[in-house]
Amino acid sequence: MSQPVIDPWVNVSMGDHADEPFLQAVKQDYFKAGEDFFRNIESQELVATMDALGVEKALVTVDANDPNPRVLDFASDHPTRCFLAAVPDLSRGIRGLWELEALARAHPVALARVAPFQIGVPPDDALYVPLYVKCIELGLPVGINTGICGPPLPSECQHPRHLDTVCHRFRELTIVMQHGADPWWDYAIRLMIKYRNLYLMTSAWAPRYLPDTLLHFMRTRGGQRILFASDHPVLPMERCVEEARALPLPDDVLADFLYGNAERVLFSRREPRYGPLAIDARLG
Repeated sequence: MSQPVIDPWVNVSMGDHADEPFLQAVKQDYFKAGEDFFRNIESQELVATMDALGVEKALVTVDANDPNPRVLDFASDHPTRCFLAAVPDLSRGIRGLWELEALARAHPVALARVAPFQIGVPPDDALYVPLYVKCIELGLPVGINTGICGPPLPSECQHPRHLDTVCHRFRELTIVMQHGADPWWDYAIRLMIKYRNLYLMTSAWAPRYLPDTLLHFMRTRGGQRILFASDHPVLPMERCVEEARALPLPDDVLADFLYGNAERVLFSRREPRYGPLAIDARLG
């Protein structure tokens, strides 16, 4: 029987963003994709794809500040299969984080997600501090894009070095580097050796092209630090799952990569700390 899978990066609303210039550039210049790049996916279609591939759970991306009801229905219609990765608007300050908290109270949010290239601000900037504090309060991991981004936008803000002080200062926070860390894989690996609260997700990377240095880390010290993900349908789930299962990894490492690490990092119960949710939990 094939290894079960968790896919923590699925886009179900690409069709809603077809007019965004940076995504048009990604489609044409980076992925060389066809017109089906920009389309919305319905929940039954996604679950059927997951069933065919042995994907037990998936995270679908949703705007935390103006959540699309259609996307929220993925989680309500398939509560054991579909969960949410919520993207807060940091420009809204504390109001944006209250909206993230309200979403996490009402729906199965498993991850808060940000992409520094979209705002041109590195994750060690003070702008992110309220997000980190709120995620610690909520017991929620935060995913942060690292590496040179696909769109033709500056990417220095996504160098993993910007996570060095973040990991040190916010040791209660679970941080997941997203979209790999190209070309700074070695730097990212060194940080994961240094900090136990730092992980890496291979979203937007076809597994067959993962660098040898990362596979070596997985076989040795990092078997429990790397999470599989696709970026479906930008990078199809079918391709990513097939290529991941074919990687030259020991069975136990492959099982953790495909399923176990995401289960521990994203779905293990975390008690809220110090904030309103923690107070509610104690009173309940």
